[in-house]
Amino acid sequence: MATTWDADEAKLSRSSGGGIVRAGSRLVKPAGSTGPRARRRLGPGLAIPFGLQIGPALLVLTWVVGSALGWIDPRILSAPWTVIEAFVRLIEQGRLQDNFVTSATRALLGLSIGLLIGTILAVIAGLSRIGEALIDGPVQIKRAIPTLALIPLLILWFGIGESMKVTTIALAVIVPIYIHTHNALRSIDSRYVELAETLRMSQKDFILQVVLPGALPGFLLGLRFAVTLCWVSLVVVEQINATSGLGYMIDLARNYGQTDVILVGLVVYVLLGLVSDGLVRLLERRALSWRRTLAN
Repeated sequence: MATTWDADEAKLSRSSGGGIVRAGSRLVKPAGSTGPRARRRLGPGLAIPFGLQIGPALLVLTWVVGSALGWIDPRILSAPWTVIEAFVRLIEQGRLQDNFVTSATRALLGLSIGLLIGTILAVIAGLSRIGEALIDGPVQIKRAIPTLALIPLLILWFGIGESMKVTTIALAVIVPIYIHTHNALRSIDSRYVELAETLRMSQKDFILQVVLPGALPGFLLGLRFAVTLCWVSLVVVEQINATSGLGYMIDLARNYGQTDVILVGLVVYVLLGLVSDGLVRLLERRALSWRRTLAN
């Protein structure tokens, strides 16, 4: 004959973790239990101080050791101390500073124009179906055509002067800015749009308070790609009938077999790329400090 147990004292239920048994109002640890399991962290862990500099430092260390032990032929890759000597010599002659200023001016001008055009196109296409129909298709066609493949056509249109070089850089920058910003705009939660409509926000306030903050993460991601493509395009256009710039200095050194000067130019390009990407990362951390992500 079945016996009815008092529900408050003897009804047993096992927790979802399977480790604790509840008997009435008391918690009873089952036999053989070793206590609560520690939670395992699934993320990448704590940030490593100067972690982003470890890889480049190891690469330079390999270069130094290989050159010192004679594993690297100096005719193929000059030793670091030879590159440093060339670096000092170019500074004393004033060649490095002049070429650096010219290259930086071209890069900043092309980057600024590309950022402005790409952002405007993304906002128009992201907030208007008509704008998307008119803009998105041509931008996707441009994305399918490598910017460097347009250089012969740009030379016919603009010649070999500064206009061609700046236009090439701007065209390379427009695509990543547009793609990532447009995608971020279309990914804004529709509930924010409904809330703005409920509050009867004006179009200006809607763009400033909802659209732009919501698209900021995508814009900053596109900016990182844009900065990289800016320097890549600069390297190429400065080796096409140029008379100044870091690319011209590298191409001239190639004609005379000056490997050390070539490496000086490449090191400057590397430093420019790392510094500009670091600035964008810093801007991203400051502007998006409110987000809790896997990275932090």
